This record gives sequence, C-alpha cells and structure tokens, in this order.
Amino acid sequence: MISQSYNSAILGGGGCEVSSPCKLENIIAVNSLVKSSPSISSFCQISSRKSGGGVRLNMGSNLRTTNHLRHVESMKILPSGAGNISSLNAVILGEALASEENDLVFPNGSFSAQAHVPSPEKYLEMYKRSIEDPAGFWADIASEFCWKQKWGEQVYNENLDVRKGNIKIEWFKGGITNICYNCLDRHVEAGNGNNIAIYWEGNEPGFDGTLTYTQLLNQVCQLANYLKDVGVKKGDAVVVYLPMLMELPITMLACARIGAVHSVVFAGFSSESLAQRIMDCKPKVVITCNAVKRGAKVIHLKDIVDASLKESAQNGVSVDVCLTYENQSAMKRDDTKWQEGRDVWWQDAVPQYPTTCAVEWVDAEDPLFLLYTSGSTGKPKGVLHTTGGYMVYTATTFKYAFDYKPSDVYWCTADCGWITGHSYVTYGPLLNGATVLVYEGAPNYPDAGRCWDIVDKYNVSIFYTAPTLVRSLMRDGDQYVTRYSRKSLRVLGSVGEPINPSAWRWFFNVVGDSRCPISDTWWQTETGGFMITPLPGAWPQKPGSATFPFFGVQPIIVDEKGVELEGECSGYLCVKGSWPGAFRTLYGDHERYETTYFKPFPGYYFSGDGCSRDKDGYHWLTGRVDDVINVSGHRIGTAEVESALVSHPQCAEAAVVGVEHEVKGQGIYAFVTLVDGVPYSEELRKSLVLTVRKQIGAFAAPDKIHWAPGLPKTRSGKIMRRILRKIASRQLDELGDTSTLADPSVVDQLIELADS
Repeated sequence: MISQSYNSAILGGGGCEVSSPCKLENIIAVNSLVKSSPSISSFCQISSRKSGGGVRLNMGSNLRTTNHLRHVESMKILPSGAGNISSLNAVILGEALASEENDLVFPNGSFSAQAHVPSPEKYLEMYKRSIEDPAGFWADIASEFCWKQKWGEQVYNENLDVRKGNIKIEWFKGGITNICYNCLDRHVEAGNGNNIAIYWEGNEPGFDGTLTYTQLLNQVCQLANYLKDVGVKKGDAVVVYLPMLMELPITMLACARIGAVHSVVFAGFSSESLAQRIMDCKPKVVITCNAVKRGAKVIHLKDIVDASLKESAQNGVSVDVCLTYENQSAMKRDDTKWQEGRDVWWQDAVPQYPTTCAVEWVDAEDPLFLLYTSGSTGKPKGVLHTTGGYMVYTATTFKYAFDYKPSDVYWCTADCGWITGHSYVTYGPLLNGATVLVYEGAPNYPDAGRCWDIVDKYNVSIFYTAPTLVRSLMRDGDQYVTRYSRKSLRVLGSVGEPINPSAWRWFFNVVGDSRCPISDTWWQTETGGFMITPLPGAWPQKPGSATFPFFGVQPIIVDEKGVELEGECSGYLCVKGSWPGAFRTLYGDHERYETTYFKPFPGYYFSGDGCSRDKDGYHWLTGRVDDVINVSGHRIGTAEVESALVSHPQCAEAAVVGVEHEVKGQGIYAFVTLVDGVPYSEELRKSLVLTVRKQIGAFAAPDKIHWAPGLPKTRSGKIMRRILRKIASRQLDELGDTSTLADPSVVDQLIELADS
C-alpha cells in the first residue's frame, strides 16, 4: 500500500517576429536594451521588403522588466548565437536550408499567426504572469479540467530550502479529481467519443489497430473492474512490464481510474532490475505479456517476469497475480511457461467485465505513479508523481510546446517505460483530446524508412523523438527519408539529451523540409514535464539550444558555491521555486530526495545538469554534471565535444567520457562511429581531433579516439555511458548488467577495438 497521506510523515514544519517570408540578409544586430538591472525592454517587429532589401523596425509597446524576467527579456532583435560569430544569416521556415553554423531559424509568418503563442510579446506577457502570480496563472488553467471538489484557498505550498525544514511541494491540495476521467470521460461526455484516441502500428508492416475515445474508455473500465475484483484498492501498487501495445496506456489509465499507483518498468530491463522494483513497491499485481517482437528479434517477457517473481519471493515479497496478455504475433499461448493459480490470461479474464467502472476520486496530492530512475549508486530511485499538479502541467506543456491543434496526429517514439511515455504518449496528449500514435516495433525495421512510412500512413503532423534516433537515421542516409512525402508534418520535437547542431539541422532540413519548427525540450523524470523549450512560432531558434523557460519555470545558473550567475555564463542548472509537475519525493526515501536534489544548492532544485546561457538569454544544455570533464582546470561538457565530432562529415555518432590522466587530471576519451563505408585510419583520427581543436580549442582535443561500429544503447536509444566509462578505463570486470542493451554484442566489439 502506497500511503495517500505520505505528506504527514515527511512534510513537517530581445525577441523578434519576422513578418516577411523572404530571406533576411546583412541585417545589423541591434544591441540589447537590457544588460543587468531592471529596465525597459522593447520588442520589434522586423519586416523586409524585397525592393532594396530595406528593413523596417516597428517599436512595440514597452514592458517593464523585473528581476526574475531579466533573462527572458534579454532576447536581442537578432540573436547572435553562442560563441564567436562574424556575420548573421536569418532563415525563414520553408524558405531556405539551415546549413551554416550561425544560421538563425525564424518562424514562418503564417505559422506564427495561427500559433497559441504567436510572438515574444505574448510569451513574455504569459511568462510574466506565471512568475509574478503563479497561483492565479495555474488556477485559471486548472479550472479548465474536471474537479469533483475545488482545492482550498492555497493553490500551492512549498519549501525548497533544506535550511528551513523538510522539503515539500503541494499544488491544488484539497482539490478532488481523477486523471483518467479527465483523459477519457470528459471528452466522451463532450460528444467526442468517436474521435480516434490511439492509432496502433505493430512491429510488422500491415499489423495495426485503432481505438476511439469511447472504445478506449470501455477497455479501461473492463481492466479497472478486473483489478478491483482481484483486490487492488486505492493506493495499491501495480507493476507493469509491457511493450508498446495499446494495453500499456490502457493499463496506466485503468490504475489511475481506481486510484491505484502504477509503476511501469521498461520491457527491456533484466529480471534482476525488475525484481528490485517489485521488492521496493510491493505490488498487488504484475501485468505483462508473453513476448514481443522488436525488429526481427523475439523477447520473452514472461520468462523475465517469472525469474523476477521468483527472486522477489525469495526475498520476502510475493505477488499473487500475474496478468499476461497473449501477444500472438510474437508467441503462441501454448509455448508460454505458466504457473497455475498465479498466472491469468488477459484475453480470458478482462473482456468478461463490464465496460463501465465508477471513478475513484482522489486528492490532487494523492500518488499517481512511481517511475524508477537509475541512481549513480545503490538501488534505483522511485520517483513519485502526484495527480493534480502533474495533470495540469503535462496537459499545458503538451498544448503549448507542440502548438497542438485538434486536427493534429501526434507521434512520440518513446516507450511508456520512461517518463516521456508517461507525460507525452499517455497523459499529456489524451488530456488534450489528441490522436496519439503508438508504435510497437523498432524505428529502423524492416529498414531505415519505417518512421516516414508510418508518418505518411497516418498523416502524422507532430513527431517527437530522441537525438540518438535522429543521428542513427541521419547515418543511414537521406534516401530513406526523401522517398516518402512527410507533407503532413508541421512540428518536430527532440527529447532525452542535448541535440547537437548538425543533427538538428539534418532533422530540420531533411525530415522537416526546412519548414517545421523543432521543439528541442529540456526536462527530466523528476520534473514531470517540459522546463525549457521553444514554443513553435514564438521566437527565432538556434540549432541545439533549448531556448527559454516554460511558463512558471525559473531556471537559475549557479557556480560551484551556489552563487547565481548573470548574463552570459556557464554553470550548474538549478530551478528557483516549484512548478505543478514537480515530483514530490523518492518513494520510501525522502532523505535521499532532499540530499540529491535540494542539499547541493539550498533554496533551489538542482537538476544535475550543466548549462550555458548566451548573451541573448538562450539556454544550451551541456549534459549531466557527472558528464562534465575537468581537463587541466577546464570544465568541458561531453555534449560539446560530441557535437564537434559529429560535425565532421565522416562521423555519424560520437560518445565522450572522461578518463584519469596523470598530467591533466582527466583526459577526453571519444568513441566514434563512422559513416557507413568509411574505413578507420590514422589520418581520419587526426582529422577528427583537429575538428575539435578548431571548434572548441586545443584543451578539448580528445586524447583517445576509440573506433566504434556501434554504441551500447538501451532499446529506447539511450547511450549507456556507464559501460563506455568502464571500457575506457579498462575496468572490464565491472561492466555490470548489459541485458537492457538493444545489442549486447556491441560491447564485445568495442573491447576488441580498444587498442586499435
């Protein structure tokens, strides 16, 4: 039982808008009116006339700057980029390729005109209110959802300073709601039950399915009734180990409907990892399927679950029910190992239950889900998100960061085993009544054109994916993209790690045909939703920059001593103040929650990420702080070196780690994957090192280039840098669990090439 009242024990005591569709050249940047102290910020609309190339600056209304707005108001008339730039080129979406290092990508005028946030002025107006009056701002948005009972007088209550007592974050406490009701019933009752909620595309081309909102609600209710019948009550945990079948979001919503707490475990984790999570949250039920095909490979999920349940039972945690979906395309029922009395076939049990199920109304601060994220040491951290604030925040970030419209078909390639699948496959889109695509298979199966085949098949208009996939598809070649239309696409998105500028440009130019803005989002499992992100149509983009904070978010960059840094700077990324989507604790370990996130810089949430802010106020994520290499006193972000390497025309992908160096303290060790067909050579190694020297400086030059046919990645595309560090330092007996890798054989290949 996960306590509904865990709080009682732990919570004691210068932008611009371009109105012309033509390319702007040779424009002189106007100096920022904002330097450091509160002042007046003027916004200008730039319009260009082809005759004579003249530029007219129309001064907009003045808005008074207050201290907390100083960085979002520091947008210049034309941003100058991060670093030394000798000239400026402005690119209008749909008019020209983004190719040069100093290109600025401006939204097309017609796109901006229909956008939810069409200009910097509108953004600043909304952002200003969200910071100065967070209670009013978020209460107005929350009022658009269904509440059985409204929250109390306090919209939020927070303490982010460990020096003042226990950390606590509460939003809409006392408000009674249900996120499943808001995702489904609300839309059906509004007459939209026949709208498509989910398109499902199977691993094999030609296997697909659809669910309308009414059909989805019916199936959610059937599963919810089954769970209640086997004894699952409000506050009980349910562990979910499913691939990307429609049954995965169905399960999440069914748990939420009855007030149970779902803990989705990525169906790629080993039995040991799954057992750890089962032993921590002690679920009443585990839900899985017998097997899944990912690409050409069959993965026997039920065998993994069986092994984990055996291990957890040996450690004193027994689970009485294992509900198993028969995934016939991967494995027949007769071939599935079975334990009578515990195992139940989904198809035999769930469809027998009624298609209506009463909603369990819960407090806004009651738990919604647990999601385990790897810690640097020790057991995984059980990140706990609650209901009301998470609901409001994911819905709002989805709407604005993707400029969502009811006509959109949305596809996020993430698995629901990660936070992206929670917030931006299931909850955020469905709260907005969106049509969501769920894809079971591998993105390059049966070939590297599968993504774009799916985009054309379903007329996908918003495509949200990870930089790793972008780089992988980029490596396979443009021909797999350009043979498909992709005309339905209008917004692209990036998530999971900083996207290097060359991958950003390929994504923009080739996939988006130079017309689709890219929402390059920064956020974390812990934040629940987007924190720093472009808003399509609102301001110029810089390839590789997450740009500006979302509403209600105050990003702060501090030095090692916790001193806030002003203007152009690099340091540790923190957040001042709470936001509705923030996680509330680490399950069963509030002390670790405070120690990890709030003690490093008292008064702030510490993200663990490094960040640079350029002179225009744009934010550039430099990777995890533990991925920052200190070379002879120079702090070098691994993402920065990787970006420089990938800019080399013969480098397809790179991953950089730090290794001990007897002179410099740490040295830079780079794993490099080359473009297909390019042979390894000493000449190429020198060329790669020279590229980094030129782009960053001699101090950032890699000490070692390790040729890599591939990189160790999870099935979701995340690079396992822990394994790379062990290979780089030759600690081969400490590689640990490699079972979650998409291709474990890559590790052996890297070891063989270690000294080549």
